[in-house]
Amino acid sequence: MHSLCVFCGSNPGAAPAYAEAAADLGRVLAERGVSLVYGGGRVGLMGVLASSALACGGRVTGVIPEALATKELAHDGLTELRVVGSMHERKALMSELSDGFIALPGGIGTLDEWFEVWTWSQLGFQPKPCGILNVAGYYDHLLAFLDHMTAERFLSPPHRSMAIVEETPDLLIDRLASWQPPRAGKWIEPEER
Repeated sequence: MHSLCVFCGSNPGAAPAYAEAAADLGRVLAERGVSLVYGGGRVGLMGVLASSALACGGRVTGVIPEALATKELAHDGLTELRVVGSMHERKALMSELSDGFIALPGGIGTLDEWFEVWTWSQLGFQPKPCGILNVAGYYDHLLAFLDHMTAERFLSPPHRSMAIVEETPDLLIDRLASWQPPRAGKWIEPEER
């Protein structure tokens, strides 16, 4: 893994554990020599993550739409800041620059970005690992819903297994680095249940 894209909140969230996890992930990426690609912001978990990686000597590339950069939300101390025209361009460039993806706690933007790259991997458009850093159980309900989707046969078990979940950055990065795309699985027909 040369670079990982991290999606996360532009707010710090309610629990101090979220910012602590963002800072820890930034530090671990820098210590491992893994470049950080992220949304380019200086606020919320995004800012904590980037500033931590930079403080530990890491390389950080931000990708931000011009409309957000001009609102002075862009981090001004990055290794590289790429300003793009739209959210679609942002997601495409972040994907192009990254070997894998991690979701920290965040809102609907975080989910939108992470689900899109997971879908691309599921469809084979870009077979790259997709992980969730489940800080303080933040994603427990989402993971239960993914299990429900699988039980209801809208998500195959091999595709469900593509969502790699850990509670610490080191374990998550290790699993992302060793990830292999799953082979297609067989659906269980109703009469076989």
